[in-house]
Amino acid sequence: MGKDVIIACDFDSAEKTFAFLDKFTGRKPFVKIGMELYYAEGPSIVREIKKRGHKIFLDLKLHDIPNTVKKAMAVLSRLDVDMTNLHASGTIRMMEGALEGLTREDGTRPILIAVTQLTSTDQESMENDLMIHEPIDKVVMHYAHNAKVAGLDGVVCSPLEAGKVHETCGKDFVTVTPGVRFADGDIGDQKRVMTPAEAKKIGSDYIVVGRPITAAADPVAAYERCIAEFVD
Repeated sequence: MGKDVIIACDFDSAEKTFAFLDKFTGRKPFVKIGMELYYAEGPSIVREIKKRGHKIFLDLKLHDIPNTVKKAMAVLSRLDVDMTNLHASGTIRMMEGALEGLTREDGTRPILIAVTQLTSTDQESMENDLMIHEPIDKVVMHYAHNAKVAGLDGVVCSPLEAGKVHETCGKDFVTVTPGVRFADGDIGDQKRVMTPAEAKKIGSDYIVVGRPITAAADPVAAYERCIAEFVD
């Protein structure tokens, strides 16, 4: 599997999103559409970005009873995105339902990945807030194993855990890693972070990069820096 950089388009309007994407006159970046933009603009924003030639990771992190998630995924499958996700904590049965709903009649479907633990979660908050007292690394591996058992393609995890996920679930099990920052950048509200070069070395398949690109003085240059460090 080839590595790629996914830009998190965390904007609150189509206008801001297209103003940003219009800066990219060369290659078309793989983009992530998250809750903020999707809730602001609805499915039309997905269709328009797809029409412009971008690959799309639809990051809505579904988590509900299995039947509800199955039906929601069936609707999302019509949007022709390249990747989408849900929370692994929703149980194996929920993930199996999601996979069933996402698979179209012709057998095709987007890549489906599961969120293990958010990169804003550390050991202390996991124990105090979620009452999960196992080591966070062990929890992430257990969730990743469950996702594989359910038939999913991979997980969202911290870049710190990507290598071990591959050891646990196989080299073809996809790791999508947010929490990536340049060595000279601000880590913001992320707790478990890594540079693009480090993420490449440890085995991440995709890195998701938001503010280090979208808030940069020159977003295209920042994106090309990510590509150079992670892909090339």
